[in-house]
Parts: sequence; structure tokens; C-alpha cells
Amino acid sequence: MQGLLSALGLFGWLLACAGAPGPADRVRPGLEVLIEDSLQLVQGKRVGLVSNQGSLDSRGQHAVERLRAAQVNLVALFTPEHGFRGTAAPGEAVLSTRDSATGIPIYSLYGRTYSPTDTMLAGIDILLVDLPDVGARYFTYFSTTIEVMRAAGRHGIPVLVLDRPDPIGGAVQGNLLDTAYRSFVGALAMPMRPGMTLGELARLAQSDLSITVSLTIIPVRGWHRSEMLDETGLPFIRPSPNLHTLESLFHYPGTCLFEGTNLSVGRGSDAPFEQVGAPWLDTAAVLHELKTVDLPGVEFRSVKFTPHAPGDAKYVDTALAGIRLHVTDREKYDPTHTAVVLLSIIRRLHPSRFRLVAPQFDRLAGGPTLRTALERGDDPQSIVAAWEPGLDQFKVRRRPFLLY
Repeated sequence: MQGLLSALGLFGWLLACAGAPGPADRVRPGLEVLIEDSLQLVQGKRVGLVSNQGSLDSRGQHAVERLRAAQVNLVALFTPEHGFRGTAAPGEAVLSTRDSATGIPIYSLYGRTYSPTDTMLAGIDILLVDLPDVGARYFTYFSTTIEVMRAAGRHGIPVLVLDRPDPIGGAVQGNLLDTAYRSFVGALAMPMRPGMTLGELARLAQSDLSITVSLTIIPVRGWHRSEMLDETGLPFIRPSPNLHTLESLFHYPGTCLFEGTNLSVGRGSDAPFEQVGAPWLDTAAVLHELKTVDLPGVEFRSVKFTPHAPGDAKYVDTALAGIRLHVTDREKYDPTHTAVVLLSIIRRLHPSRFRLVAPQFDRLAGGPTLRTALERGDDPQSIVAAWEPGLDQFKVRRRPFLLY
């Protein structure tokens, strides 16, 4: 196990940086519930685990350590985008490898294939999925889970999702994806912020996509949908290289849209997805305009930042003028509405400089509707108001799949 645990040494360091949970913790992720209450589901079986650096219990122990200590027969590991350690750049192909000490193969599901192959699944009796979702439609761990469910179903392999809290709570916000624009960053007709856990989303996907698989969700114990991650006592571990803080997760359902523009979202800086910027951005004018708009729960300030090795190749080593966002009231904050307002203001103030990159923006926005509304100069309030019927329908549609 030494080779694998040496790879996991990063987890302890990350946990120390995040702050270890206190003794009064009451929330238990699905990993702990499985081991402490439902171990019979995996005993005597050859188990595959879909996992990464965020698959920790409430005390910071990794799923691999916990399962092996419980005498679970782990025969294969699978890893999503960013790799097993969570350090690969966004979109970077991740290679499959093998642990040097145990010989356990670590199969990449973000490289040559996005779905487990027949060879990968050979000899596996049951698959566990233990991944930290971030509460936004764009994040690819949900798409990986769907691919695992499909592949497992074809081979008659049951899937157990070891559920975790939605780290940013249960609010439902943003536009609904047009199913004609499904992609790996938008798998279902759901909003930018669906307010569901990965286990709940797996249940919804099984129904929406008619996936034939034996699916069991091992639920989180002691969690309420209104609770944010830092209210649970569970550790925050970076789910990807550019989501550094819990604060960044609250902004991500909105600021991720700027990936489809010619502004930087702060990749390669100290606060990715908490700020946007460009060399030509008139931050004083933007802040002046923002003061005229009612955007509860968030404040803005002017910053300067320089992206170093940003990964998206935007403004490498270039000093940028930026707008930093800070959540002041989590209950009132709507990052999707805020992003639409920011996009509209920047487009209006910089008509010759600002650019929406149509294919990328439409993929993130779940279709061309938002882009065309922004290009027409539609009022942001009317854009957001048009989302409400879809959100109301989604809240009804998701109800049978909710667990908390």
C-alpha cells in the first residue's frame, strides 16, 4: 500500500490547510455510513472504486484507506477529470497507472476514454462512486458518474454511490439546459445550480436517460439540505486545481460562464472563479454600474491580478484589471443572476473589446438562448425572469429523487 499512500500524502497536507473537523461533528458521508452500517453490501465482493483526492471521511482518512482497513477487496480504482490526486489541469488527459506497492490499477476516465471499458471492468462485482461534487451543472464528476452507471449496467454490475453533501446547499438557480446541447459539462435538463447531491443527481439521471443499472445510494447521515459544507464539520478539499476555497464554489455556478468569453476567470491567480478580469477592463465604470443594480448577498471590489500558467491560455503573465466578488449573504446570493448582470454591463461598456465565444459559451450556458439575449442587449432582469418557469418545473421534476 505504500505507493498508493504516498500518493495520498497530499490529502493530509490539504486537510491541514483546510482545517480539521472538530469533535462535535455529526455529519457522516456515505463512505462512513457504508463502512459502519452497511458493510455487508460489499463483503466478499471484488470492488472497484471511483475516487479522487476528495474522497475523505469526516476525520480526513481517504476512502482507499478506510475500505482496505475494513477488509474490503479493492481490485481497481477509477479516477475522473483532474486525476486521482486532483492536480491535472482542466481538460488535460489523465493517464491510467498502477499503484507500485499494491498493484491496484488506477484507470483514468478522463483521457483515452470517458467510460470504463470491458477490460477495466473485468473481474469486478460491484462499483462504488465516491466523488466530491460542487453543486454546479458544469462540473464533470457527474458526467463521469453517468458513464460509470451506463458501463456497469451493460455488464450487470451494481453501482453504489457514496453520497456527500451539496457543499453550497440546496438553492436552485440559473437557466435550464436545452437537451439538444447536452455535453460532458451539461448532462441533463437541469439548472446551473440544481441544489442536489451527486447521489440524487444519479437517481435523476437514471430516470431521465433510461439507464438500466442496479443503483443504490448510501446517504449522508445527519445532513440537511440547507447546510453548507463548513456547517457540517466535514473537511473542504479542493475538488479541482482551480476551486481553491468554499467561497469559489458559491461563485462557480455563475462565473464559470466567463470561460466562454475573452475575460479571465482568474485561473493561475490566487482566486480563480472569485474574480474576472482583462487588460482593458474599466473596473471603475463596472463598479459604478453595479451600484445601480440590486444584487443581494454579494459585494464587489476592484483588483489587479496576473495569471501564471492559467491553463486556459488567457492573458498569460499579463497584469489584468479585475472585479473580485465576495459573498456576504449565502441565502440571498444568486451567482447566476450576478453573472448575467456582470456580462451585460461589461458588454455594454466595452462593445468593441468584449467577446462571447459562441461554441464554448453555448456549451456552458446549455444552449444559445442566453448568448443571443446578451448580444441583443436584453435587460438582465428580463433574462433571469424568463428562467423562472423552467426552475419551477425542475423543482417539481426533481422531487421524487431527493433524499434529504
